[in-house]
Amino acid sequence: MRLFVIIYRLLPFAIAFRRDFRRWVFFGGPMRRSPDDHRRRADRLVASLALLGPTFVKLAQLFAGRADLLAPVYARALSTLTDQVPSVPVSEIERIIVEEYGAPPDELFERFDRAPLAAASLGQVHRARYDGEEVVVKVLRPGVESLVAKDVKAAKRIVAAVERFWPSEHVVGTRVVIDEFALRVAEEMDFRQEAAHAAVIGANFAGSPRIWIPRVVTPMVRQRVLVLEYCDGRRIDRLDEWVAERRVDPQRLVRDVMDLYARMMLVHGLFHADPHPGNMHVASDGRLILLDFGMVVRVPLELRRDLVAAIFAAIRKNPDELAACFQRLGLVVTGADPAVIRRLAATLLSVADLRTTTRERVELLANEVLEELYDWPIVLPSQLVYFARTASLIEGLGTHYDAHFNALAFATPIALSLRTPILDSLYPDGGRPALDAARFVGAAIGATARIVRQASLDLFGAVRDAFAEAALPADSALRSTNHTLPQTNGSTLQVRSTDD
Repeated sequence: MRLFVIIYRLLPFAIAFRRDFRRWVFFGGPMRRSPDDHRRRADRLVASLALLGPTFVKLAQLFAGRADLLAPVYARALSTLTDQVPSVPVSEIERIIVEEYGAPPDELFERFDRAPLAAASLGQVHRARYDGEEVVVKVLRPGVESLVAKDVKAAKRIVAAVERFWPSEHVVGTRVVIDEFALRVAEEMDFRQEAAHAAVIGANFAGSPRIWIPRVVTPMVRQRVLVLEYCDGRRIDRLDEWVAERRVDPQRLVRDVMDLYARMMLVHGLFHADPHPGNMHVASDGRLILLDFGMVVRVPLELRRDLVAAIFAAIRKNPDELAACFQRLGLVVTGADPAVIRRLAATLLSVADLRTTTRERVELLANEVLEELYDWPIVLPSQLVYFARTASLIEGLGTHYDAHFNALAFATPIALSLRTPILDSLYPDGGRPALDAARFVGAAIGATARIVRQASLDLFGAVRDAFAEAALPADSALRSTNHTLPQTNGSTLQVRSTDD
């Protein structure tokens, strides 16, 4: 029955999309559609997905970052979906608690608030007091496991049927997203996994005074109930009052978020994969609070090396190296013309370097790249989807406070300051790439020349960053090491904060 409900909701959109290419579905020329037609259809699609419930809301959030699968107007519309849903009656929450602990909340906690703090698609959160400490109690929504299982099974059947008749890379990409989602959402609904992730990430940032990871109340961990330290703060997208009162420095906030995710992705190798404003708060003392560790991914060592190579290539503004990194990251469809990929890399670098408003950069990017990306030989591997979502979060946060925010320019000094811990984590047994003296001098001269052209930069900081940039290892050096390296498995390096 659920399969028919899903088909009923989504089949009209599938037919409409097909008619964009074939007016009569199987023959005829393409239908003429105006931008307004696509915007209205995107809005209707968002409404239909919301009615289908939590599985499709979460799937939509993943697809929102897939410009290789969706046209920009649809990706933007899907990004507006949130997983806030009506709360579950407290009697149902109490039933789950009794099933997990064998006792009602009044016997387990010194206080248990009946009104929820938050109600999301998979879980509901209540505030309580346990052993003299303020805590939050996260409870899995009743029936959500069976609903998600049915939805995932139905989605796989539908995509498999479509793929038999229309085996395009976009349909294949859709199947990959659904398969990845099926794996991740199963882990997300087991709160024992979430507790383990929270504990490791908390240990990784134990020496970071500006990061607050809630402590797990270990004796209270169950499959469907999780108890964590209560962290009082405000969402990062609701800080205008604190910014006006100068209690929060927005530039410092964006820097902290970038530093946090750079360390998780490139140093620790354990990545919080559900970045959105509801999962990031700021405490009254300025600390950044990270919440919800249900969706966490490990970043393999080779992938981290390729990501670092791509980041350093972008910092050096080298389109040839960046295009080669795209190939190794699995972004390029087999057989694609290398010249096309290099042009894409060069365009991305030129747009990222502009001192314009984000809206102007997005419009230019849409004209130069995104409108073609759907038909370009580019596909986003499933694991990179989460990094793209993080980039979107940072871009949105930065532009909220500065219309001219440039993520690449802002991130460059952070990446350079983390150069040593990043390379130490990539080569834990030694064998870091050696510095080529001739390349260092040449790159330093080029970087210094850029400083002269950018007289508005602080001279000391610019010179420091220029020489740090020149000291970055070449892309070929990052790939030339033949050492056998162990996986980090989320182990941490004790590194200083960028503010030290």
